[in-house]
Amino acid sequence: MQRGSDRLSVHRDDEMKHELQGLLRSGHPTRVEEWHDPEPAADDDPEVWSGPVGGLGSPASLERLRLELARNLSRHAFPATAGELARVLRRSNAPGGLIDAVAGLPRQDRYENVQQLAKTLAGGE
Repeated sequence: MQRGSDRLSVHRDDEMKHELQGLLRSGHPTRVEEWHDPEPAADDDPEVWSGPVGGLGSPASLERLRLELARNLSRHAFPATAGELARVLRRSNAPGGLIDAVAGLPRQDRYENVQQLAKTLAGGE
């Protein structure tokens, strides 16, 4: 007799494995009802960092932009120019709009951290 912390019996465990076998082998959902499956992102969905929440120039916009930059840039990327940062963003598969915005900044300016870059992109500096 097993005295582990299992919540399910051996029979229920085997039953659940059998239920998941189709999903694991096929690599896609096997349910007949389509409403059970999560909806994938559409190609024309807006990018999160430039979305409608907060509006341009608002503190929410600056924070959202800083968050998106921090997701795609590490501390080791700084200090750097806009061109160097755009290359790092391309390598990390960042959203295209974010790459274009950084690539459009003046080439000679150097950015010491994400905050300085976000302020420049948001129009704060």
